[in-house]
Amino acid sequence: MSIESNGASKFLIIDDHPLFREALHSAVELAYPNSDTLDAASLDEASRLLKDDSSFDLALLDLSMPGVKGMDGLLHLRTHYPRLPVVVVSGAEDPPIIAQVMAYGAAGFIPKSSKKTTLANAIQQVMNGAVYVPENYCDAADEPIDDETRKMIERLASLTPQQIRVLQMICNGLLNKQIAYELSVGETTVKAHVSEILRKLSVSSRTQAVIEVKRLEALGTADPFDVLSTTEATPPLQ
Repeated sequence: MSIESNGASKFLIIDDHPLFREALHSAVELAYPNSDTLDAASLDEASRLLKDDSSFDLALLDLSMPGVKGMDGLLHLRTHYPRLPVVVVSGAEDPPIIAQVMAYGAAGFIPKSSKKTTLANAIQQVMNGAVYVPENYCDAADEPIDDETRKMIERLASLTPQQIRVLQMICNGLLNKQIAYELSVGETTVKAHVSEILRKLSVSSRTQAVIEVKRLEALGTADPFDVLSTTEATPPLQ
């Protein structure tokens, strides 16, 4: 029996196993009978599809693929296509792996051992704005924050409101030229702020800065952008 859904949606399946791609197609069809679903057997193929078409509503990603190590595939998608929700569908179902997947900004984690109806329901939940994890999964939300996370929270807290504005735009995928345009400042000014942000966060690249922000947001430990909502008047960038 099909799950009731509204409108046509577009999905991207990224998995190197043909049989499981077929299984995911079947689950998507159950949840969204009128959907348009494409698949990719590698991360490179998925990247080519995403460069040609940015209209995908959801990506279903296998962690373990040739040429992809650990969370690299997920981090690649979250960094280069931050507006694309990504659900990891994996045979690696250990709680620490699920926790890491969610910490790096996935919209959900579905075990490959799930029945088709479970897959379909999970896909629909994510499409409706929920975050999906297996019913028997217990997260570590009540556990103490580790030293690395605590240090990053302190580094984020050291940013000025101006730097937070720039970091927020970086996380939204804007380039320096676009940030300069949005803030009506010179590109040199933006570059100076980016350099200072990287220095304060002790990271070497914009990509690493974005990854750290997304990780903390997913853990629920910090939202650096809350500063903006509590600042009555933020001085212009200089």
